[in-house]
Amino acid sequence: MTPANLADTVLSAARAVFETRGLDLAALPATTAMERPRNPEHGDYASTLALQLGKKVGMAPRELAAALAEELGRRDGIKSVEIAGPGFLNIRLDAAVTGTVARTVVEAGPAYGRNSKLAGQKINLEFVSANPTGPIHLGHTRWAAVGDSLRRILAAAGAEVTSEYYINDAGAQVDRFARSLYAAANGEPAPEDGYGGDYIGEIAQQILSEEPELAGQEAETALPVFWAHGYALMLKEIRESLERFGVHFDVWFSEKELHDGGAVEHALDELRKQGHIFEDGGAVWLRTTDFTDDKDRVLIRSNGEKTYFAADAAYYINKRERGFDRCLYLLGADHHGYIGRLKAIAACAGDDPKEHIEILIGQLVNLVRAGQPVRLSKRAGNIITLDELLEAVGVDAARYSLARSSTDSTLTLDIEEITKNSSDNPVFYVQYAHARIASLLRNAAEKQITRAADYDPALLSHEREKNLLKTLGEFPSVVATAAELREPHRIAVYLEERVATDYHRFYDVCQVLPKTVDEPVTELTHARLWLAEATRTVIANGLDLLGVSAPERM
Repeated sequence: MTPANLADTVLSAARAVFETRGLDLAALPATTAMERPRNPEHGDYASTLALQLGKKVGMAPRELAAALAEELGRRDGIKSVEIAGPGFLNIRLDAAVTGTVARTVVEAGPAYGRNSKLAGQKINLEFVSANPTGPIHLGHTRWAAVGDSLRRILAAAGAEVTSEYYINDAGAQVDRFARSLYAAANGEPAPEDGYGGDYIGEIAQQILSEEPELAGQEAETALPVFWAHGYALMLKEIRESLERFGVHFDVWFSEKELHDGGAVEHALDELRKQGHIFEDGGAVWLRTTDFTDDKDRVLIRSNGEKTYFAADAAYYINKRERGFDRCLYLLGADHHGYIGRLKAIAACAGDDPKEHIEILIGQLVNLVRAGQPVRLSKRAGNIITLDELLEAVGVDAARYSLARSSTDSTLTLDIEEITKNSSDNPVFYVQYAHARIASLLRNAAEKQITRAADYDPALLSHEREKNLLKTLGEFPSVVATAAELREPHRIAVYLEERVATDYHRFYDVCQVLPKTVDEPVTELTHARLWLAEATRTVIANGLDLLGVSAPERM
């Protein structure tokens, strides 16, 4: 037995007890959770299984706990089991069992933490999807960091994930963008409903350098060219900004192609088959109020113009027809109203909104310096761009800081705080732990001390060593929970508050390498080098899930 399969051991013991006593095996859960007691004196791990099952099988929880404790006491690797309160099981493992975690982690390497929690799920993950009418700004940047981290975490939990960017290249916004470029090229102010910022003039001049004959042309002739070139240049800039941020999309999906390819008409036909389309006042509607939406939605206006909602419906149906089991949307705070209507689309299409569609809403981001709001961008007018954020703080600080907090709350980033080289800065604190271990291992190599092919796990018996080993053993379950709850910040919290903290505490009291040339290299030296390498592996793997580097030197 190892700490990693302790939960399976507890379930196996429960099965044996049930069979012996003739209890209903169907009451046994498929999995059970193991907890770390807050007070280490209560044991290494705790289980509430007896409390969960007692009433189901007609036994007092404490009586069932006693039977489980007796059965578990016969299992190899379990030192003792105590019953607490109404039926809690407090389990202590042999030191040798706990110590095997370091070997498990090191031998798994980059694969450690990966699990099969979401195996078999095919997920379409759409995020950012900013209009191609301006640079990526700070609000988009939060979803870029969170979305890409979530993509990595979902894949680590066994899901098949496709990351997708929906390009809003059909409709009035891109038309206003083209008119703004045309005005700038002719030295005129932006239209009242157009776009401002220096970037409009920059793109307009770039288009004129490639198409000088556009200068002075009539709008009817010039606007299609400004539309096509401006769209291509802006989309290229968006792609490059995101790539610099470490965010790669598997699919860039064009709304215009959705319309041009007949997908909207196809979607309307599918919705008609389900019986939820009706006509009123010359317009075509989808009866979304049948599925808790606050009002029915127009698909085609009385003038024959298709609505954005029609494209939304077509896009969802297109995703499902591409074989995705779940369509996961990451939307900004101003899109809260989309939750009901998107779920209603799924229901109208004959799907189960609880299973096939999921919408996450992220709150706003504020950027400050020493507590004062950072000035607005000159290039983009009234926003701060992703590129400006990266120039100010760098990729690692930006990604980590944006992903480490729950998206349910507004986030304020202080440039001075997230670039500070001190333990007060969370990203520095975690990266420094990795660099500290890398330095230790370099020091060992310089002294010609190798980790050795193996070690005696029972030697890792110091309280600080056992705490660190238990923390490292939890990484796969942390990843699985972060994936299941769609909460990348759980990885950051685990790295900060558990791994880095436990390692620094271990290193402060447990000597790893000999202090002098005369001091011998012992078996304990080898064991602690394995533990250090295991910690480095977990930190590197965790940072990679957040798209953050694990530096060797700082």
